[in-house]
Amino acid sequence: MQHEPFDKERPFPRAKKKFGQHFLLDKNIIRKIVSAAHIVPGDRVIEIGPGTGALTEGLLEAGARVLAVEVDRDMVGFLKERFPDLEVIKEDALRLSYMGLSKERAVRFKVVSNLPYNISGPILAKFLSEREAFTRLVLMFQKEVAERLVAGPDTKAYGALSVFTQAFTDVKIEFNVSKSLFTPRPKVDSSVVSIDILPEPKVEIQNEAFFKSVVRAAFGTRRKTLLNALKGLGLEKVVVAAALEDAGIDPQRRGETLDLKEFSRLARTLSRLKSAG
Repeated sequence: MQHEPFDKERPFPRAKKKFGQHFLLDKNIIRKIVSAAHIVPGDRVIEIGPGTGALTEGLLEAGARVLAVEVDRDMVGFLKERFPDLEVIKEDALRLSYMGLSKERAVRFKVVSNLPYNISGPILAKFLSEREAFTRLVLMFQKEVAERLVAGPDTKAYGALSVFTQAFTDVKIEFNVSKSLFTPRPKVDSSVVSIDILPEPKVEIQNEAFFKSVVRAAFGTRRKTLLNALKGLGLEKVVVAAALEDAGIDPQRRGETLDLKEFSRLARTLSRLKSAG
């Protein structure tokens, strides 16, 4: 695929705050991101928010077939000019159907992106909900968000996103990236995270939607015990108490102390008692 080499002196559209744009220009970091994605020639890769195309160039040079998803009209025009053969979709990444793309093209994608900070949480949740469309995600997040993804029970960073990510994937922080390597310079450092989609969840999940609702309720108010927090599911306290007892979980514990297996057991027990009326 032909394209013009990256030139820092070449004028390109300015970063727009409303899109959370911070452009990474460091070629060494770009090489490390491409390496973390385990790109082989012919890989089908989705890149969210490619901006000026610095990472896009690295992916193309590694032999990837890139589908760029960009919401900024100015950047779309710039990318098409710089990479004439690049497939670019002008779309909000949060509105795109990745399962639809996967089925339409009969392929599972890798996603490799320096994510816009303002959509990093919601877009990861969407990727997880449509995970059958993907094999591996290599994403750059704010460092504190990355730490939440890998956090374990009884830590400040552990939360619902930690549980959801770890239940369905193998997740790892690959390396950190200094804020000084971006333009405009963000206020915080970043981390590149690799996320491998598992063929099956790590724990038994009979009803994914209900499992997620249980986890969200458990973390809804951190200071509340599980006995009180889980009433947010619309269940009577006596039912919650019975479920906790059946699951072998102390009702005075808090959500952030439960591991994946305990959340799985609790969700299954609550579902059974709820169905029994």
